[in-house]
Amino acid sequence: MRDLLPAAVSVAVAEGADWVGELLPEERAGLGERAVESRRRDFTAGRVCARRAMTALGLPATPVPAAPNRAPVWPTGLIGTITHTRGYCAAAVARRADLRAVGMDAERHRELDPGVRRMILRPEEADRLARLPAGVSWPVVVFSAKETVYKVWHPVVGSWLDFLDATVDLDPDTGVFTARIDPARVSAATVADPPSVVTGRFVIEGDLVRTAAVLPLR
Repeated sequence: MRDLLPAAVSVAVAEGADWVGELLPEERAGLGERAVESRRRDFTAGRVCARRAMTALGLPATPVPAAPNRAPVWPTGLIGTITHTRGYCAAAVARRADLRAVGMDAERHRELDPGVRRMILRPEEADRLARLPAGVSWPVVVFSAKETVYKVWHPVVGSWLDFLDATVDLDPDTGVFTARIDPARVSAATVADPPSVVTGRFVIEGDLVRTAAVLPLR
């Protein structure tokens, strides 16, 4: 993810031992005793990476507990994001004084069922993707981009964002995506200056799709 985010963001990608690393007590409480092994490994790797990203910023490795909706609760003065998919996990952290929000997502590069495509793609998006170069599952890239957009939107606005509430344009030549959020969602937001456009980057490497974006300060 380091290649997709600005220098103000500290990024840590999980290594072998991180999946079975130590959780701090505040973090362990958010996992729950009944968590299945895959959930436990993903959660652990995410928190270990988050704390390592903090130390790379010259900050203490502070716990990252989970909110009731399972979102990470970042220490005062920090923003961050965590993503994981099969065999891959990463965390990114930045100072709130530098950026308003950061989001990222990783997905395995695969074909999506028609029902899933209808759930995540607006008709105009599906039309545009059909004209892009063959050999790439572009719906997965849009899916990942929208996950990233949600991770930027939610910490700032505090509300949910459905897949169809954002329209994503992909530029395969530059690896840039532009997401325009439904004006009705923006006008309904109860915070000052909610994001209406989120611009990010994407890359496809082997069977892994990665996307990331930041929201600058006002």
